[in-house]
Amino acid sequence: MAEAAAIQGIGPSPARRRVRRLVSLAVAAPLLAGFLPALTAPAAQAAESASSAGTVDVSVDTLAPSAPVESDTLTLTGSVTNRGKQAVTNATVDLRVGPRMTSRSEIEDVSGRRGYRDGGDPPPLGGSYTVKIPKLGAGLSKDFTLSVPVSKLGVDDPGVYQLGVSLTGQTGSQSYGRVLGIERTFLPYQPEDTDKKTQLTYLWPLISTTHVSAETGPDLQQTPVFENDELAAELAPGGRLHEMVSLGTNLPVTWVIDPDLLASVDAMAKPYRVKSGSTEIAGRNQNVAERWLDLLEKAVQGQKVVALPFADPDLASLAHHGKDVPGSLSHLQQATALATTTVETVLHVKPSTDFSWPVDGAVDPSIMSVATSAGAHNVIARSDSFRDDLPYTPNAARPVGGGTTAVVSDAELSTAFAGDLIRAENSTLAVQSFLAQSLAVTLERPEDQRSVVVAPQRMPSTAQAQAMASVLEGAAKRWTQPLDLTAAATTVKPDTDASTRVPGSAAYPKRLRAQELDSEAFEQMKQTRDQLDDFKVILTAPDRVVPPFTNAISREMSTSWRGQKASASLYRQEVHQYLESLTREVQLIEKSDLLLSGRSATIPVTVQNKLLQGVDHLVLRLTSGNKTRLKLNGDAVAELPVKIEGGHSQSVKFTASANANGPVPMSAQLYTEDGTPYGPPMNFTVKVSEITPTVMLVIAGGVLLLVLAGVRMYSQRKRAAARNAEAEAEAEAEAEAEDGAEGEATDEAEPEAGAEAADPGQPSDPTPDTGPESGDPSGPGEKVDR
Repeated sequence: MAEAAAIQGIGPSPARRRVRRLVSLAVAAPLLAGFLPALTAPAAQAAESASSAGTVDVSVDTLAPSAPVESDTLTLTGSVTNRGKQAVTNATVDLRVGPRMTSRSEIEDVSGRRGYRDGGDPPPLGGSYTVKIPKLGAGLSKDFTLSVPVSKLGVDDPGVYQLGVSLTGQTGSQSYGRVLGIERTFLPYQPEDTDKKTQLTYLWPLISTTHVSAETGPDLQQTPVFENDELAAELAPGGRLHEMVSLGTNLPVTWVIDPDLLASVDAMAKPYRVKSGSTEIAGRNQNVAERWLDLLEKAVQGQKVVALPFADPDLASLAHHGKDVPGSLSHLQQATALATTTVETVLHVKPSTDFSWPVDGAVDPSIMSVATSAGAHNVIARSDSFRDDLPYTPNAARPVGGGTTAVVSDAELSTAFAGDLIRAENSTLAVQSFLAQSLAVTLERPEDQRSVVVAPQRMPSTAQAQAMASVLEGAAKRWTQPLDLTAAATTVKPDTDASTRVPGSAAYPKRLRAQELDSEAFEQMKQTRDQLDDFKVILTAPDRVVPPFTNAISREMSTSWRGQKASASLYRQEVHQYLESLTREVQLIEKSDLLLSGRSATIPVTVQNKLLQGVDHLVLRLTSGNKTRLKLNGDAVAELPVKIEGGHSQSVKFTASANANGPVPMSAQLYTEDGTPYGPPMNFTVKVSEITPTVMLVIAGGVLLLVLAGVRMYSQRKRAAARNAEAEAEAEAEAEAEDGAEGEATDEAEPEAGAEAADPGQPSDPTPDTGPESGDPSGPGEKVDR
């Protein structure tokens, strides 16, 4: 009946179905209650392990040797610090050695772990290789030292092993022992040299921030003016740059140098000035600069040196914001050309300028285009930009077309020392990570030799430089061998399976894009460049002005301004304002209104040059605002050349002819010979007061009458004087006749007295005033020369 009912599709009644459900729930409830604790126990234990593992901070400060061999004893020192609120009791510090890792991705996974993972971390080594700590109070620390023969570590085959140091203990709230803190690192084990070593190219950058302003002293040596004296601290023993040179002297590295740093230090080795508020003071660190240059020159002899474009311009900023601003890319070409001469002059070595280095090796098509626009054929990129889906690490060189090679540096190795390495723990972990990653590269395909490039941060700190040097001097030599950058780019056969596709612009990191110089910054640079071009054409010694400003504009593009937007803007403003102050030293002296009486006269306009050098190739144009009333050389406009020595003024005189009375607005403007206005115009007014021909006839008639009257008076006076002389002569003759009749005169005549004095002659002409003219405006009511 039931089968017949099932076939027929007839089921149990609704009441019976409800009864069956209740029975099923009653039976399943105890079973679910038993299963749920079993299901939730692993998750609860994992959460407990994760939370409790942060109670104690384990620090591994030293690990030696960093890459041991079988006969060595591995020694680790460090400290444990109780970060919790309860004391830890019955604690032990244990060493945990994991299995051999099989890939670089596994190393990355371990590096990213935080806290202890039960089942994921290896068991403690145990035995006598532990340190017991009976009690560790809240907030207290305890140092430890663990020493274990390498033969007891269980590392048999060459490779990279996980190495952990943990603290297991109890707290008041949980009386059973559990892992309260752990620190993980890596143990590279390669007791013998590998058959084929990885070719390691390590870049050693010598780059600094901008220190030199556009200003120079007025002396013949053009004493440079520094923005500050902070560079001296970097060059002095113990300073960042001193440490880079001292350590790099004996390392197999490729020197990557910003020529601006060399030029700045070379300037500091001579007399220099430093800005101090609104004044300047003499720099006092010439000896520090000289010693550093001497040390560097010795270090690079016989070594490969790569010179970046002058001031290390920000290629990404140029590509994304500056390439469309006229003159920006041509300035990059000038910076590249200057790089060679600077390095050769200062260090006496010939550098390679065939490499461009975008920030963090991040590239896109526009960056690649700009990076090669100045002649470079190799662009230093990074593997987190050029991504590969390969089970091994390919060679660095990648031909990307157009004769350009992307030299792809390894991202993990390049950033291994980018953190804060002042703490000993951070430095130790960075060293072990680098050694582990580099050994893993070699062991990925031990039968094939590969080429790896490491491009670290541009300005390593002292601690970072020391950590980098330690891996190059130490055990890495067992599986790596040095190769310079030029050889890595040109002689190593590219990997056929490696990606050669340049990442699209959308893949460029937003973090880096936010740090770039914007379009407004490049427009400001263009304004300074244009003003410099207009200024230099009038100078008799342009080489005293052009190089300082050209270098300053290069510094405005520097990569070192990333993250310092306000400082970069202030530097650009100071450069532009200083250039403007120099251009204003050549100016027109303001004139007051002039009075022109007569038909023709000369109008003087004074040009003043306060520069220390002469100016030439200038034209002064004077324009009459009313050609009907006043003409200049027969037209409304007249031009005269201007050439003035340094510290002098020149009065330029224009011939004017008046046709009618009244005021005439005048405008004087300086121009360069190509017709570009120089400086602002100077405006004044000429008041014409012309004398008519009728008035001239009346005046001439009056003058004639006066002349005739004078002649008549002169004739009358002359005739009266003649008559008086005849009368006196007749009277004297009669008196002499009366006396002379009695005898001859016996006395000799006395010599003539009262002789007339010599004619003193005409007074001398006054001495002309040859002193410099005043820059003050002329006085009111000035009259023109006639």
